[in-house]
Amino acid sequence: MEKNSKIYIAGHRGMVGSAIYRELQREGFNNLITKTSKELDLRNQEGVASFFAEEKPEYVFLAAAKVGGIIANDTYRAEFLYDNLQIQNNIIHNSYLTGVKKLMFLGSSCIYPKMAPQPLKEEYLLTGPLESTNEFYAIAKIAGIKMCDAYRDQYGCNFISVMPTNLYGYNDNYHPQNSHVLPALIRRFHEAKEQGLPNVTIWGSGSPLREFLFADDLAEACVYLMQDYNEPGLINVGTGKDISIKELAQLVKGIVGFEGDILFDTSKPDGTPRKLMDVTKLHSKGWTHKIELTEGIALAYQDFLSKTSVYNTN
Repeated sequence: MEKNSKIYIAGHRGMVGSAIYRELQREGFNNLITKTSKELDLRNQEGVASFFAEEKPEYVFLAAAKVGGIIANDTYRAEFLYDNLQIQNNIIHNSYLTGVKKLMFLGSSCIYPKMAPQPLKEEYLLTGPLESTNEFYAIAKIAGIKMCDAYRDQYGCNFISVMPTNLYGYNDNYHPQNSHVLPALIRRFHEAKEQGLPNVTIWGSGSPLREFLFADDLAEACVYLMQDYNEPGLINVGTGKDISIKELAQLVKGIVGFEGDILFDTSKPDGTPRKLMDVTKLHSKGWTHKIELTEGIALAYQDFLSKTSVYNTN
């Protein structure tokens, strides 16, 4: 990519898209295209086709998606499948039609089988059943990977797929029901501290292991890979380190400053027992993460505090 290359960031208001936008700006790219969901509904085939025909971006970061935690994934199964398929089908196909030089599709670690060996290697895709609570989101993302590969095979498109681990950071979603585990914990502990509650109850046993990557680190990896990676299939992006939900809760509790107890509701689902990415392939390309978990949670909490008036209304 040249500094004046026309670059479209789909989903630029989300946590990942906004981080990619900031990273591109930081590196001096000055011809960035964005559209809000009100300006362009990415599920609308005609609208997306018109946008691509008119704008003709040279590079595309496909970071737009309908996302959420266990409850949202399990509740809105049809929406998670339909909306994500529509978004990625429209963008990938129109990138081909209008001659986009390179597209990056962003997926998720939930594409891997529930009981896949750990850490998760790229070749474990489609080797076993998915975790049922996020199956439909995962199927959409797997379809996106295969679509990029199919367009590469049939049309010679340089479309690549990046699979991030669990993400957190600036502009995260702190919705009380639909957020992922780390932002949910930040909000829960903050509200418990504000209300002087004696304890906070967390879903599940606290035993599942999860890996977390700060979104700005992901953005740096994405821009790096957009410049230097051109292979079919997928590449994992993560830290290669994980932590139990119980340890994570204790870490967030300390950073937020909540002094009560942590309880675990074992009647609620744990989800996948472990999801640690094998990042050997990424490290071999010359990139490693910079922001460690304690520092990242502190940054995320400060971002949350700067927006609490917004979150209090949601």
